[in-house]
Amino acid sequence: MLQLSEVSHWRRVLRTNFTNWRELSAFLELDEQQQSEIAIRPDFPLNLPHRLAQKIAKGTLDDPILRQFLPTHSEAKVLPGFAADPVGDEHCQKTTKLLQKYRGRVLLVCTSACAMHCRYCFRQNFDYDVELKGFANELEQIAADPSIREVILSGGDPLSLSDAILEGLIQDLASIPHLRRLRFHTRFPIGIPERIDQSFLGLLERVPLQTWFVIHANHPRELDEDVLGALQQLQRRGVTILNQAVLLKGVNDSADVLSELSERLVDNGILPYYLHQLDRVQGSGHFEVPEAEGHALIDELQKRLSGYAVPKYVREVAGESSKRLL
Repeated sequence: MLQLSEVSHWRRVLRTNFTNWRELSAFLELDEQQQSEIAIRPDFPLNLPHRLAQKIAKGTLDDPILRQFLPTHSEAKVLPGFAADPVGDEHCQKTTKLLQKYRGRVLLVCTSACAMHCRYCFRQNFDYDVELKGFANELEQIAADPSIREVILSGGDPLSLSDAILEGLIQDLASIPHLRRLRFHTRFPIGIPERIDQSFLGLLERVPLQTWFVIHANHPRELDEDVLGALQQLQRRGVTILNQAVLLKGVNDSADVLSELSERLVDNGILPYYLHQLDRVQGSGHFEVPEAEGHALIDELQKRLSGYAVPKYVREVAGESSKRLL
């Protein structure tokens, strides 16, 4: 039996996240001019795991990891074609927490909490129903529709939930006869691999559904040995792991970076799943890479890598029945 202190270690790690820009600036040795580029976003504040901060080069704003998490004044730019809800979440809600965009599967927005705040997050403006506790309405909807075979746990990040809440939810889902698969969409292990602890692994061993993890890493430096070791613990328990990345200017818009990312993933048994064209959420225009450049990058990856190591280059278009292959 695990001691409480062991089970909650990941929560103690989570509390070390950088949420104060001055503390982060001091840690990264940013000068006054660099600090003047930082924006204050009370509606979507800085939230960066210490593990990721340790990987950031000091004295620069151009580090590919820092660019993903540091709020800057570029987010205030209003550009045509960018919207609060670029992927149409609002129009596919079966309940306030249950979304269905594609046939045979639904997505459960099970929490608003996240291990980190990515500045390009397409769900940063989502109206999370934090007042309504539990998932009774969502479970009822899923049980009533025998065409649903798969449930995706998302958020926020589902691994922000306690093991007790997760296990109760999963047991309720597993009791629905027509469900076959459970999918976690999570970035938690990338910043806080301690979340994959013995308590959580034991929980997964009791899940009767085929279980998939879709993680989110954009740059090979995100995948250190602790992160990969935690993911291997999942694999040893029969969990299939895929990675989805977002094509981001100044982060991974080079064939060398994307190739290194794919090689690091496949060397560890993780399949590069999607390379997303940026979801055009308000304030993220400085991350956008033109599609023509994306096509050129994929062409180069196809020359360098085995076919299974080349992610599908896709865009999510609101109202379409699947991701659009670019």
